[in-house]
Amino acid sequence: MKADLHCHTTISDGSLGISDIIKQADRDDVRYLAITDHDSLASLSRSAVLGKRYNVTVIPAAEFSAFDSVRGRKVHILCYMPEKPDRLEGLCLRTSEGRMKLGKSIAMRVLGKYPITLESILKYSAGSKAIYKCHIMHALMDYGYTTDLYGSVYDEIFDAKYGLCAPQVRQEADFYPDVRFVTTLIKASGGISVMAHPKVYDSMELLEELAAEGAIDGAEVWHSSADEKFRGEVTELAKQYGLITTGGSDFHGFYNHYAIQIGSNPTPEDELDKILNHKVKAI
Repeated sequence: MKADLHCHTTISDGSLGISDIIKQADRDDVRYLAITDHDSLASLSRSAVLGKRYNVTVIPAAEFSAFDSVRGRKVHILCYMPEKPDRLEGLCLRTSEGRMKLGKSIAMRVLGKYPITLESILKYSAGSKAIYKCHIMHALMDYGYTTDLYGSVYDEIFDAKYGLCAPQVRQEADFYPDVRFVTTLIKASGGISVMAHPKVYDSMELLEELAAEGAIDGAEVWHSSADEKFRGEVTELAKQYGLITTGGSDFHGFYNHYAIQIGSNPTPEDELDKILNHKVKAI
């Protein structure tokens, strides 16, 4: 039973809507799907209805942006099956508002160099809770300033040290909550917390700390960022602390940095069962 527990729609920084994502999951014989839009639970009710139509079980989920204040790094935490998702709405709102404010600031700086319209960017961010870098790049592609979503123009604008918007890019984590606050809130909602792609933000040390504290429930092992050696390291750590291990495509459609399909890096069936049968009583 194929399960993809990590994908994104136009509600955050994906290029496909909920309906298209679920239809494609059905075509790829993905029978369990988690839509994990960034800092948003907006897909929950609609995706559940559409999932039944296409015989795809949609697992309620989100991907929360957080900050490891000890190491000064970003970290992403996946949340699955919150029993009381309303307890996470304040967290979603705070981060989305910060991201929207920052996105507008970045967009206006880009418009100062590239004579395109703000409307051309908003066209792509219309369904989202914020303006993401991919929306700005898509607009620049429309006007012929680049043919690559991620390339020299992207680096020229978004490089954290030398880019046109470097000061704003470095502010991105300023409105992110502390990672332990996020995992505590997920537990209070009755949800399951899983560290997303620990390789991306070099989060293994943090993962072991959280696991030792009993502050996290799982880790994403099967992700395109991790080679077999790294996956083995995460798996061993998970065994040591009794963590759930998950996998997913991290699908963003056209906005992925690389070509990847829904259903890539699936979660093994025995680990999926742990998610489906895991009970965390909301507190």
